[in-house]
Amino acid sequence: MKIVEIRPIICDAYRTNWVFVKVITDSGLYGVGEATLEMNELTVAKAIEEIGANYIGKDPHDIEGFSHYAYRDSYWQGGAVIMSALSAIEMALWDIKGKDLGVPVYQLLGGRFRGSIPCYANGWFVGAKEPEEFAVKAKEAVVSGFTGLKWDPFGSAWLTLSRDEFRFTMDCVSAVRDAVKDNALLMIEGHGRFDVPTAIRVGKALEKFDIHWFEEPIPPNDFEGLVEVRKHTGVAIAAGERICNRFQFKTFFNMGCADYVQPDITHVGGIGELRKIASMAETYHLPVCPHNPTGPVANAAVLQVAACCPNLYLLETMASDVPLRSEVAEETIRMENGNMLIPDAPGLGVDIDEEAIKKYPYQQHNLRHFTGTLTDIRPEKEVAFYR
Repeated sequence: MKIVEIRPIICDAYRTNWVFVKVITDSGLYGVGEATLEMNELTVAKAIEEIGANYIGKDPHDIEGFSHYAYRDSYWQGGAVIMSALSAIEMALWDIKGKDLGVPVYQLLGGRFRGSIPCYANGWFVGAKEPEEFAVKAKEAVVSGFTGLKWDPFGSAWLTLSRDEFRFTMDCVSAVRDAVKDNALLMIEGHGRFDVPTAIRVGKALEKFDIHWFEEPIPPNDFEGLVEVRKHTGVAIAAGERICNRFQFKTFFNMGCADYVQPDITHVGGIGELRKIASMAETYHLPVCPHNPTGPVANAAVLQVAACCPNLYLLETMASDVPLRSEVAEETIRMENGNMLIPDAPGLGVDIDEEAIKKYPYQQHNLRHFTGTLTDIRPEKEVAFYR
C-alpha cells in the first residue's frame, strides 16, 4: 500500500475554519486528520501540501518514521504551523492503519484503559453578556448533564484590569458559582491576557470561589511568569494548549509551570505525540486535560488517546456546534452522565463529506478574544453534535 495523495480541505465553521486532510492510498483506503489552526487556516493548509508532497509513494503504515523525519526535515522545527500540519497527516495515517487492520486506533496504542472520558463544557455561555445571563446559561448547562464549566469572564481586557472590569469579573464568577452550587467544577479561562501582577491579583480573588483552575493567566511563552503566578496564588493553574512539541513540554514540566496540562492534539504532532506527552506528564504525576475546542476529526482522535492514557483526567468539549457539523462529518458521539463514550469503529471512527464541505468555503474570521465578543462564538441555530 502506498500514499498517492495528501489533500487539505477547508470548511467554514462560523468562528473559525476547520482544516481537514485526506490521505489517500493506491488501495482506495484513505484516512482523515485535522489541523485547524485558528486565524492561520490557509497557512497550515499550504504547509500540509508542502510536507505531504514528500510522502507520496510512501507506506502509510510507517507512522513513526513519518513523524520523525517530517519533524527533522521541517528545519523550523516545533512551531504551530508545522506541527499542526504534521498532526493532521499523522492522524490520517493512524486512521488508515486502524481501518486496514479492522481495529480502533486505541488498540494500536496499547489497548483500552477506559471506555469513556469525563468532559467539561466550553461554549455553554453563547450570547451571555451580563452576570445574570451567565448564571442562567450555567444552570441550563448543568441540567443538560455537564459537570464542569469553563469560560472567560474578562471581556476585552489586556494585561491589566480596571477597577470596574475587576468588579464585573468577580460579579460574573459569583453569579455562576451561586447558580450551579456544588453541581459543577468551574474553570476560569484567561486566554493568556494578563501581566504577572494582575494574574496574581485575579488568582487570589478567585480563591474564595473554589475555582478548579485558572487557565492561561499570562501570555503562553512566559514559563517563568507562570511559575510566579502559580507560586503566589491559591488556585490551580492550567496551561499548555499553545505548546507545540514535547521538547518544550520537557522544560514546562521541569519548571513546575502548571497543575493541569493542556496539550492540543492538532498542534503537538498528532496522536503519537500526545501519547508521549501524556506519558511524560505521568512521570510528574500531572493530570492531562487536552485542549479540544475544534472540529470533529480532532475530537475523534483525542478520544482514541483518552482510551489508553490513565492520566487523562478531563476532556474539553464544546457544549454545542454549528448545524453544518452533522452535514460535513460522519461521527457518532454519545454522552452519558457527563462522560463522552469512546467509539469502537475501526480507525478514528469519523469521516468527512467533501461534497458537503464545498458548500462552506473558507471565510476569514478574526480573533475575538480581546474585543469583548467571546460569547458570540455560535450562530443562532447552534445544536448539540452528540447524543
